[in-house]
Amino acid sequence: MFRPKDEQERITHRLKIAKGHLEKVIKMVQSDTYCIDVLHQSSAVQAALKETDSVILENHLRTCVADSIKEGNQEKAIKEVMEVFRKKN
Repeated sequence: MFRPKDEQERITHRLKIAKGHLEKVIKMVQSDTYCIDVLHQSSAVQAALKETDSVILENHLRTCVADSIKEGNQEKAIKEVMEVFRKKN
């Protein structure tokens, strides 16, 4: 089993998983695969990207946001994170 040594490696690994799923979706579309099967594979791409986003956000909160709060810039840190959530919705 793969064990990433740090957050960057963990994020890269997750992105490679998403890339693999996306490449599979492209091949399925090009070979005229049954639409429902393509949708299932597309869902796997989206799930992999969502998990990647979670890892990135967690890392950001533990490092950049924590540092900003310690430096007294909590409002800026909160605003920045909230902007990400607003764009997602």
